[in-house]
Amino acid sequence: MTIGARLTRDQACFHDLPPAPYDACDKQPGRVSSLSLVRYRSTDYSVPTAYGHREVLIRGYVDSVVISAGADIIARHPRSYEREDFVFDPLHYLALLERKIGALDQAAPLAGWNLPEAFTTLRRLLEARMGKQGKREFVQMLRLLEVFEIDDVAAGVAAAIDRGAIGFDAVKHLVLCRIERRPARLDMTVYPFLPRAQVAVTSARS
Repeated sequence: MTIGARLTRDQACFHDLPPAPYDACDKQPGRVSSLSLVRYRSTDYSVPTAYGHREVLIRGYVDSVVISAGADIIARHPRSYEREDFVFDPLHYLALLERKIGALDQAAPLAGWNLPEAFTTLRRLLEARMGKQGKREFVQMLRLLEVFEIDDVAAGVAAAIDRGAIGFDAVKHLVLCRIERRPARLDMTVYPFLPRAQVAVTSARS
C-alpha cells in the first residue's frame, strides 16, 4: 500500500474529536471549611464566606486552582506547590469583615495586601472623622473591588480625597462616573463631616 492509502485507512479508525476542548486538569470533590477554605493537595485555598460548608469541585491545573460550586466558578488562585500553605484572596472575606468590623486590623487574609497609597490615606481620614463607622465605610469601599477594576477604584478614591468628599457613597459615585465617562455631580452638603468654610463678605476695595 502507498503511504496515502495507509493514511486514509488509519484515519477511518480515528474517533471524532470531542465537542469541547479537553479540560487538562485534576478534578477532586471538596468541602468548604468554617474558615472559608478548601484543601487541595495539602494547601488551603480561600473561597467567599457565603459558600461556607458547601460541597465544591476543585480543578487543579499546572499553574492555577479553580473552585466551582454547581455551575459557578467561585474562586481562582495561582497554584501553590508548598506543603501546608495558605492562599488567600482578601476579597473573599470583606463581606464578613463588614459585619465584624472589629476584626479588620487582625484579619490574616488582609495581611500583606498591597493597595495604592490613596487607600491608606482614605482609611485614616474616615476613621479620624467617623470612628468605628469610618472603618465600616472603608470596608464598603474595598468591596467595590469585587465589581470594579482596582485602577478605577483607586482613581475614585484619589478623586474623593482631592474633593474632600470623604465617604463610601462619594467614592462609588466617582468610580461610576469614571467608567461611564460622565462628569461627577456630588452634592457636597450631604457630607456632614466636612469642615465648614467661613467666607467673609467681599470688599470692593479688595
